[in-house]
Amino acid sequence: MDGINRTNDYVFKRIFGSEEGKEALLGFLNAVFRLPPGRELTDLELLDREIDPDYLLDRAARLDVLVKAADESLINVEIQIANRFDIDKRTLFYWARLYGGQLKSGQQFSELRRTITVNILGFDWFADERYHHVFRIRDIETGEPMNDHLEIHFLELNKVRKREWNPDDPLEAWLLYLNNLEGEGLKMIAEKNPAIKKALTVEEVFRKSELERRLYELREKAIRDEISMVAGAKAEGKAEGMVEAKQDTIIRYLEKRFGTAYENKIRQVRDVETLDRLFDSLLDIVTPEEAEKAIARVLPQ
Repeated sequence: MDGINRTNDYVFKRIFGSEEGKEALLGFLNAVFRLPPGRELTDLELLDREIDPDYLLDRAARLDVLVKAADESLINVEIQIANRFDIDKRTLFYWARLYGGQLKSGQQFSELRRTITVNILGFDWFADERYHHVFRIRDIETGEPMNDHLEIHFLELNKVRKREWNPDDPLEAWLLYLNNLEGEGLKMIAEKNPAIKKALTVEEVFRKSELERRLYELREKAIRDEISMVAGAKAEGKAEGMVEAKQDTIIRYLEKRFGTAYENKIRQVRDVETLDRLFDSLLDIVTPEEAEKAIARVLPQ
């Protein structure tokens, strides 16, 4: 296998969600959390390591990495490449499922543990230039935390590519790695960061497996299909918005000029070019009767 896409969630789970890749995952999470010396994560229990092959062709399937830290905190890491315009609600939904799912029948709320989600995004979500955003529950006036049980991270890969790289920042090094850095740049960050070097070792084993290559390509296809579907829906939404904007313009014009808007009839016309022709014809019309005839000519039969 030649170059691989490290933002492929199957690749990510194979590298970071395996016992062989635990050192790499620890390095990545310590870089994300920026914990002070002496408080770094030193061990993790990998949860949900199995991958159902049927998931690989399912565009909606989540191939995430779920671990438990030594203090019983749950940490979930997910890569999301296609912008479905709901990542804020999506992450809250899955955070709530993880948090609430800790309790079994008869257990007390005091047994709930801190739950952290890390979202790696292949698109820009926040308007500013920062690539790392962290959210917790705090009082809106004093900033006092309610507790530390909710923590949500967003990492935006595109913004790292646009920055001048800081070679001493471990998190930037990891995000460059995930941005499919190769060549001398990759060699340099691996020399500075043993956990990245470990990730590359696990990655090399992955690359040499014929079975892994086939499964990787299946997942790549599903990801490309999802991106295409989302792009198509976005284009369709823009077209729909254009139709409604032109309808609104015609309705306002008729209401202002003739005192009536013919709204129900105008809303039946869904073609942009037809709406343009209708508006041009209305500019030369003098009476409401003429307007009604012009509208009738373009209504769907």
